[in-house]
Amino acid sequence: MKSGNKLNKIAVWDEDSARHILARTLFGYNKQDVEFALSITLDEFVDNHLLSDSPSPPQPGIWVNDPTDENTTEHTRELIYWWYNLMVTQGYSLRERMVLFWHNHFVSEVTKVYLPQRMYWQNKLFRDYSMGNVIDLTKAVTLDPAMLIYLDGIRNRKGAPNENYARELMELFTLGIGNYTEQDVQEGARALTGWRVDGLTPYFTVDRFDEGTKTFLGQTGNFNHNDVVDIIFTQPAAATFLCRELYNEFMHVAHDEDSIATMAQLLRDNNFNLKPVLSTLLKSVLFHTDEVRGAKIKSPVEMLIGVMRQFNVTTPDYVYLRQVAAQIKQELLSPPNVSGWDGDKVWINTTSLPARNIFTDAVVNGRKPNGDDLTFQLNLVEYARTFSNPEDAIQLINDISKIFLQYPLSENRREYLLTTLLDGAAVYDWSTNDPQAENRLKMFFKALMRLSEYQLS
Repeated sequence: MKSGNKLNKIAVWDEDSARHILARTLFGYNKQDVEFALSITLDEFVDNHLLSDSPSPPQPGIWVNDPTDENTTEHTRELIYWWYNLMVTQGYSLRERMVLFWHNHFVSEVTKVYLPQRMYWQNKLFRDYSMGNVIDLTKAVTLDPAMLIYLDGIRNRKGAPNENYARELMELFTLGIGNYTEQDVQEGARALTGWRVDGLTPYFTVDRFDEGTKTFLGQTGNFNHNDVVDIIFTQPAAATFLCRELYNEFMHVAHDEDSIATMAQLLRDNNFNLKPVLSTLLKSVLFHTDEVRGAKIKSPVEMLIGVMRQFNVTTPDYVYLRQVAAQIKQELLSPPNVSGWDGDKVWINTTSLPARNIFTDAVVNGRKPNGDDLTFQLNLVEYARTFSNPEDAIQLINDISKIFLQYPLSENRREYLLTTLLDGAAVYDWSTNDPQAENRLKMFFKALMRLSEYQLS
């Protein structure tokens, strides 16, 4: 069977499938999420929940509409905490996962953009188009004030074209290297001239626009910004490039080119509307194979927000989350460069892995490494009692592991976790009523989240 065929075949819907789809589409999940997913069909869960449209969330503050408010440090912080909160309280929607995907695809960075207000409106743009039409999104991003500033579109004018956006539009956003020429960059830049930004508003200046004839990707005419995007999406490489990015995000960094080609054709057949592609992918046998499950390294944001969702923490310590995110190299609104975060193995190194472990220890302890209390405290005995058989140590470890781990536990790992939980007691002596139960659960959860398997999704 060709891999592409596995994309068009519907997967079996069981507990393992539910856990996998929750891990890859949300930022972490809990026991109740698995129960809800299994209470309905795979079709219903994907199409009526993950891919459903939901109202725009309230703005983080009235400052987002005021370009004269230059309290940039405070507002950047507010915007990041607001976004964290949306991830924690996302419900069963893929939307926030896609907003982060687009933030790492159409990259901008708050320091160069200067006003966090602009980053908010770009973030809203990604949310509005999160699972919508890619051509429309690309046109909107092209005139987005944050992008016009970040990639120097405001400097691009007749007689002195700035090629930065035209180049990245094709290289990083839509086609990939090898699918355009230097002449296409130059001619595309000419077609993109004339746009400037006033505060939070893009505006067109006729005398800065190059109204001459351009030859771009094999077509000739007096093209403008919309024409450039439309022509790009007539190229066969455009759908393939985007589907490769989606494959990276939801499947694996080792690509199956047959499946990507099938996805790309589906995207073209649906005029670059994303939902049919995402629906097909998330329900497919291909997505649910053992090779895909537990085979991706969690991004810092996945790990940080995931811990909150696994423990049902609804009001995280956002200050501490942001501090740790900086340590483990994924600060929202501050990608490292125009190509964004590379991800995968880059996420784990001799600095970031210990920092991840220190964070999960801190959550369990209720204290930061400096001794200060977190803004929330876990009650682990209470948490353990939410599972079906908390007085059976072996069953409890199995049940909790299913929420915290995607990669299957070896017998040695399971035995290690049991020994840690029992802390010298016999297995039949385990009880959540024991005065030592809270401390033993603390040791268990620290050990569980320090496993290398915990870093996998």
